[in-house]
Amino acid sequence: MNMKRRNLLLAASGAAGVSLLPLAPSRAAGARTISFGQSASLTGGQASYGRDVQNGIAAAFAAANTTEAATGLHFDLQTLDDGGVRSRCMKNVMQLVESGSTALIGLTSGAGAEACVPVIEDAQIAMLGTASGNMGIRGSNISGAFHVRAGYDAEYKRMVGYVKDFGMQRIGVVYLNDTSKANMEAMNAALSALSIQPKVSIGIDRNATSFDGIANELLAARLDCVLFTANAGPVGKIIDHLVRGKYAGLFYASSFAGQDLIDTLTSRKQSCVMSMVVPRPTQMGVNVVAQCQRDLALLNNGARLGITTLEGYISGRIAVEAALAAAKAGTLNRARMKDSLAGLRSDLGGYKVEFAGTPHGSRYVDLIAIDRYGRLVG
Repeated sequence: MNMKRRNLLLAASGAAGVSLLPLAPSRAAGARTISFGQSASLTGGQASYGRDVQNGIAAAFAAANTTEAATGLHFDLQTLDDGGVRSRCMKNVMQLVESGSTALIGLTSGAGAEACVPVIEDAQIAMLGTASGNMGIRGSNISGAFHVRAGYDAEYKRMVGYVKDFGMQRIGVVYLNDTSKANMEAMNAALSALSIQPKVSIGIDRNATSFDGIANELLAARLDCVLFTANAGPVGKIIDHLVRGKYAGLFYASSFAGQDLIDTLTSRKQSCVMSMVVPRPTQMGVNVVAQCQRDLALLNNGARLGITTLEGYISGRIAVEAALAAAKAGTLNRARMKDSLAGLRSDLGGYKVEFAGTPHGSRYVDLIAIDRYGRLVG
């Protein structure tokens, strides 16, 4: 990495008082070990989300290590905790890059991943399967990002289309204060395309402890629908407050709320409409879903199948396919990994990822309703 750029980035992140975390021990590196680095929110308000993504990737790697045992090829995942904090994510990524990771995978902070773009571009390393639809990492000028899920632009169009189809007029939008400018532009474009003007638009702190004031503002606006693009913690708390306040409208959450929101609402017998960027985890007839269920058992850590785990698993499977293809050409390095990803077309069984000519491997968006019993209804 360019040392001047590295020092500037370290200074910026150091201003937040974040210490550099040591890498967890891993097996001795060898010519046949392929090391992937991940920065994930394993603590804090997004801990469930981060652990789910990590477990999904680990399950895919565990399965690959079993099937590739005879070849001596080993997939290694090194995960550092960033607590959902952008500056910690940036420091983690710099450490993973400098420690020799072949590629980055499954970052769980979209804002953190966006801050890391200069790092991955300088290091010429692939950043695969960021578990976010953040539009700030999807520009045509970014060569190292490879996305296995749809961006927020596709989700927002689906969300707003749903609102329009049902004739809702009084719309509220709740988003994260630290969201990318590109995300807000995507939401505004989706709303403007259908001539919808929100009655209220509120930014929130993802790590705040109380959202009562926000919920009261939404109640006072007498809305037909609230569109959320935030993590599960704030969304769940706001929905609970609105339900107790006798709010009569609908809730619509983006995929970022993840399995954690589904579990939270189910425990309270509350409902919500939600967009999903992977197949439903209840569809065992879909090959990638059934395989994920089987491979999670290899971890022996109680990990369970859900939409966020499945997203991580898909990223892991794509990493394995790309690495195996690249390894056939000789010693696997960062450049070969990027080249392999750039030409990859894969059908995982009910979910396709195709990078040929584009960093956007999928535009899949499903729309589901979570009923008060936790069932996913089409």
